[in-house]
Amino acid sequence: MRYVRQVPLTKSAPPPGKSTARGAAPRPVTGQDPRVQWVLTLTVVVIGALTIRPMGFSGRGLAVAVLFVLNSASLLARRLPEHRVPRHLALLWLSFGVVAAAALIGVSSSGTGFLFAFFIAGHIGYRLEPKEALVLAGICSLICGAVLYFHLGPGYHQTHWTLGLASGAPVLVGIVNRSQRRAVTAAIAAAESAERAARAEARTAVLTERSRIARDVHDVLAHSLAGINMQLELADALLDTGDLEKVREANDKAHDLVRESLKQAQWTVHALREDTLPLRESLTAMLESSGHRDALTVTGTVRTTPAAVTQNLLRIAQEALTNATRYAPGGEVRVELVFGASSTTLRIRNRSATRTVTAGAGSGMGLIGMRERVALLGGSVTAGPIAEGPDRDGWQVEAAIPG
Repeated sequence: MRYVRQVPLTKSAPPPGKSTARGAAPRPVTGQDPRVQWVLTLTVVVIGALTIRPMGFSGRGLAVAVLFVLNSASLLARRLPEHRVPRHLALLWLSFGVVAAAALIGVSSSGTGFLFAFFIAGHIGYRLEPKEALVLAGICSLICGAVLYFHLGPGYHQTHWTLGLASGAPVLVGIVNRSQRRAVTAAIAAAESAERAARAEARTAVLTERSRIARDVHDVLAHSLAGINMQLELADALLDTGDLEKVREANDKAHDLVRESLKQAQWTVHALREDTLPLRESLTAMLESSGHRDALTVTGTVRTTPAAVTQNLLRIAQEALTNATRYAPGGEVRVELVFGASSTTLRIRNRSATRTVTAGAGSGMGLIGMRERVALLGGSVTAGPIAEGPDRDGWQVEAAIPG
C-alpha cells in the first residue's frame, strides 16, 4: 500500500518548498493512492456493465439497469472528499448503497453483483468510525444473506446464501486502511510541527546572531571611533596654542588608534566567520598593540578553548582595555588568564589614572555586552572598583566561562 501526502494549504501546515495559498480549501491526507482507487472503482463498474444481466429498458431488465446505475453512483461517490461530506450524510449514502447492492443481488441473475456489495462494505470501514462501520457492515451481510436465503430474487440460483453473509467482511480491510491513514496523518502532523519548531529555532538563531553582530560592531566602532575623535579634538584644540609637538603627538595617537581599529576589525571578521583564534597569543598581541607589554600572566595548563569561549573572552578583554585607556590613561594594566579544570577565567586590572583626560559619557552598552556574551555561554562576569591591595582605586573585570 502506498501513501500519498495531500497536506492542507493552510498557515499551520504549508507544504515544503511552497508558499501558503490564502483561502485554499483543505485537502485530507489519504491512506490510498487515488489513482488506484479510481482504477478499482471503474473496473468494478465496467465488469458489472458487461456481466450483470438482464439489463434493458423494460420489466426486470429496467429494474436491473436502474439498480446498476444506483450502485455505480454509490460506489463512485467514495471519491468525495471527507471534509465535504457531513458524517450523517455519509452514513445515509452508505446505508442506501448497502440496500441497493442487496437489491441488485436479488434482482439480477449474475453473481458479479456481489462486487458492489463487497467494495461498498470496504469503503464503509474506511469512511466511518469503527463502531458505526461494523454495525452497518453487519447489516449489509444480513440483508445480502437474507435475499439469497429466502429466495427473494432469481440471483439465489447463481450463488449460495453464505456468500451474502460474507459481503460485509471487507469492512475489516477498510478499518485497517483507516487506522493506517490516521497514523500517516499523525506522522505528517508531527513532521510539520517539528518543521515549524525548526523554523522558530532558526529565527531565534538569526536574532541571536544579530545581537552578537551588534555587540561586535559596538566593540569595534564605538570605542575606536570615540578614541580617534578624542585625539582629533585634542589636536584641533592644540592648534590654537601653536604647540606643534603636542599636536603631532595627538595625531600620532590617532593613527595608532586607526591601526588598532583595523586589527579589531580583523578580529571581528574572524569571530563572525567562526575562525578559531589562539587565546593566549591573541591576548598577547592585543596587549602589545595597546602599549601594555608583558602584562599577561597565564596560570594553569594552556589548552585550546572552544571558538565561542575564545571569541567572547577576547571581546571582553578588548572592552576592558578600551575602558582603561579612556577612563584611566597612564594607569598600569595587568591581565591574568587562568585555565581551570572546568572553566577559563580572564581577569583584567588597571590602576588609577596618572594623567588627567576628560572622557565623554559612555553608552552603557559595553558592560551589557559583556554580560550578554558570558550569559550565552553559561558563565559569570563581575566588574567594579578595587577596594584594597596595590591596585586600590583601580578597576577590575573578571569573566569565568565553562570550557
